[in-house]
Amino acid sequence: MWDGTEIEIVLTLIRHGETESNRLHRYLGKTEESLSEEGRHRLLKIKQSRLDWKTDYLFSGPMLRCRQTVEMLFPEKEPVWIPEWTEMDFGRFEGKNYEELRGDVDYQAWIDSGGTLPFLGGESREAFIKRTKQGFFRMLEIVSADGQSGVRSVTAVVHGGTIMALCSTFSGGEYFDFQVKNGGGYVCRLRCQKEKINLLEIEKI
Repeated sequence: MWDGTEIEIVLTLIRHGETESNRLHRYLGKTEESLSEEGRHRLLKIKQSRLDWKTDYLFSGPMLRCRQTVEMLFPEKEPVWIPEWTEMDFGRFEGKNYEELRGDVDYQAWIDSGGTLPFLGGESREAFIKRTKQGFFRMLEIVSADGQSGVRSVTAVVHGGTIMALCSTFSGGEYFDFQVKNGGGYVCRLRCQKEKINLLEIEKI
């Protein structure tokens, strides 16, 4: 159990590889879907460009597209699965894209709200960010348990929504400012003590 002692980490957040629904810009939340062939091809290119990619700790969301990404990028390292790091539940909009939802009154209301309204039959942004942060502190408990001093290198393979939730929390910035493509992400240098998270640096991959 983390006692709240100050620790410093360099956290690399990687969005999982592309699926067919991602390519078609569909809302893909709780639905399990494999990486597409194009998605796998792009991940191989990323892996080849980062042959020296080393990390002290590897974490991942538990959904299939994250698991497959971990297997491709870090085949020799066993990750720790963080159950809170599933993608947002998009409710009635799941599996649909903007074109298919055009003219939908409920969807237009969500757009007009700046994405702050809860998804019908799904999840609110506030609830999603809360559970994503719970997963982050679960991760910190594991990282801090080694009792070591110094900066830890941590990598997490997660969803686009998870990255937006965490990075906007760390920076105090806007949620949608941290959208990234599949296979992209951010490197964040963080100093953490109890519930306080200080963002020292952030760089887009």
